[in-house]
Amino acid sequence: MYRVILLPLDADLSALRQALWAHRIGHRITEEREGQVLWLVDPAQQEAMLTLLNRWQRGESLMPEEGAVPRGARGPSVSHGKALLRQLPVTTLTLALCVLVFAALGLLGDAAITALAIVPVGIVGGQPVPESLGAGLASGQIWRLVSPVLLHFGWMHLIFNMLWLWVFGRQVEALHGSRRMLLVLVLAALGGNLAQYATGTVLFGGMSGVDFALLGYVWLMSRRSPGSGFFVPQMLVVLMLGWMVFTMTDMAGLIGFGNIANEAHLGGLVVGLLLGWYYSRHARRQF
Repeated sequence: MYRVILLPLDADLSALRQALWAHRIGHRITEEREGQVLWLVDPAQQEAMLTLLNRWQRGESLMPEEGAVPRGARGPSVSHGKALLRQLPVTTLTLALCVLVFAALGLLGDAAITALAIVPVGIVGGQPVPESLGAGLASGQIWRLVSPVLLHFGWMHLIFNMLWLWVFGRQVEALHGSRRMLLVLVLAALGGNLAQYATGTVLFGGMSGVDFALLGYVWLMSRRSPGSGFFVPQMLVVLMLGWMVFTMTDMAGLIGFGNIANEAHLGGLVVGLLLGWYYSRHARRQF
């Protein structure tokens, strides 16, 4: 989210909020010590929001005319896609890369998996024979430390992981910048992949470890630094953590969820919580 303006604590913003939703402008208002802060979800709607805000401050009519849709509130377009790439390059490109890799899996099959698995995998007698992680790194294949997060083994696996990548990654990149988002992504991929590899598993993949890292980061920032603009419903945190714990039990295997990279989830979550704790402490010192 993008911080737009600080308004007085005693200001009645009900009419402004109603008008913003009527114009389909995604926003959030947080109450802080110095006043009420208006946040914008989509930077492409900044012009429309500022226009509406100026009208509200002048006491003019705010509701849109029947059939009229503000320019900044229209649906997706080519320019909107370019704006997303410009404002959220890491999140957008990571999502696109995962989709491309998923398409490559359909075309290349095992060849794509062996190219991106955490260790080099050879085929002997029609059977996969994995090498060691050390052998892969010694031969310069450093990308394998992070590349497994790009692999997804089904539509539902891809869709759910991309959903949470967009929900949480967009917040991190919008509020803390692309470098921070890239840092969280890379460290979470390293932590999750190495945690999973430590259990003896070599053929695994998915962005879910990174998603749990982003969840941990956003949750701690929202709790420890309320004025930072981060937000995640507490029930969503409970549901996601409950799901992670459930998949670690024998019950998950009984109903067909036995092949989940649980250690990658846990490793990613730990990375996200550590980064969230560190940066939220820094943010609190600024208030």
